[in-house]
Amino acid sequence: MTSPRSAGVPIIRLGDVLLTGLLDDLDDKTALLFTEELTERIAAVGARGVVVDISRLEIVDSFVARVLTELAGTGRLLGADLIVAGMRPAVAITLCGLGVGLTGVQTALNAEQALARLGWGPVPPATSGGRRHAAR
Repeated sequence: MTSPRSAGVPIIRLGDVLLTGLLDDLDDKTALLFTEELTERIAAVGARGVVVDISRLEIVDSFVARVLTELAGTGRLLGADLIVAGMRPAVAITLCGLGVGLTGVQTALNAEQALARLGWGPVPPATSGGRRHAAR
């Protein structure tokens, strides 16, 4: 079922893992729509993991930090681990300086590391038969 309103944020399904990325800084309305859409998709597909790539965000304010924290909690209640990937160093420094933590949120340096934690990644050469599951 598709929501009549959309945040316009792509959500890609990779088996039982969802991959999404925030391409622009979110306003409050878009962040709430994104939360609703992602939560509905987690439940609809029975996702066990979610990767939210924020590498394009130059600013993560306290509202977006709260949205990510709430998404992680909601995901856990629905049986999915949420990993925030790609946080820029300046964003991490700013969040720490403001005392804004992402309590309960798993993080990874990039989406590839996040996917690997969820069991996705390159197949070892000895067992791959020349095929790879993830592009580099």
